[in-house]
Amino acid sequence: MDAHRLGLICAALIFPAAGTSALAALPAPTSCAGCWQPPVGARLQYQLQGVAAYASTGGINVDITAVPAEGGSAVAPEIFDIDLYVDSAVNGRIDEMNTAATSAIHAKGARAICYLDAGTWENWRPDANQYPSVVLGRRNGWPGERWVDIRRIDILGPILAARAQKCVQAGFDAIEWDNVDGYQNRSGFPLTANDQLQFNAYLANLAHGVGLAVGLKNDVGQLSTLKPYFDFAMNEQCFQYNECNYPAPGLPDWTASGKAVFNVEYRSLQCARADAWQFGSILKNTNLYDVPWTPCR
Repeated sequence: MDAHRLGLICAALIFPAAGTSALAALPAPTSCAGCWQPPVGARLQYQLQGVAAYASTGGINVDITAVPAEGGSAVAPEIFDIDLYVDSAVNGRIDEMNTAATSAIHAKGARAICYLDAGTWENWRPDANQYPSVVLGRRNGWPGERWVDIRRIDILGPILAARAQKCVQAGFDAIEWDNVDGYQNRSGFPLTANDQLQFNAYLANLAHGVGLAVGLKNDVGQLSTLKPYFDFAMNEQCFQYNECNYPAPGLPDWTASGKAVFNVEYRSLQCARADAWQFGSILKNTNLYDVPWTPCR
């Protein structure tokens, strides 16, 4: 997409200032007729840390296979969720888009989801200096990260729009926006549930505006309201915390509606329930290297 079209998309999106979204109605969902739709039950790999041994494919192990938890022959991922950028541990840089990985993933007949942070600031990102101090809140528990004031879409919007455009340039099929539940955390800002809905709806419409599918990360308390905006759900640990279907109807309602749910667990799998709900469920550890990786099926 050229810069002119991106500018039109950004101009069409409303960038409300802080405090204006408390009682505002949500925008209408932006349709994306040409967007890829992840199939329900598809097998996901979630690798956010690069490995130097796979430098030729941007640090991503695109040849990974494993025997499923339910047994049988070894299987490969059908979808890879990876960072927009090559890990600096692989190339010594922070600004190389991972086109090598997306090309290799597509050559395998698989799809690539572009991991982007939306709700926190990360001090190692190439655009970190574009965030003014007024939008930076408390640390979120991960090194170098701070919550951002999601009410300030007037400030955050152009930064996030540029990131989404880079996902397009790098050849990704979809976006996963992370940390989109700041209203439930001690962010340093008086965020409301409606502030979060406004921000998440904006993110979904932004992704669709650049021609990419988009997944809702966690935020299980707002699943029903946000389902019309998102193409799939990306969830961590809903089985561990007994929240896959709470509050009802929860994530099973997404798969019943033809929208894929990818579930990552870090302690143990519950494959019988995951299969019943048609989740694509995998077991990883929180380091999120290529291994371990165990899919249910």
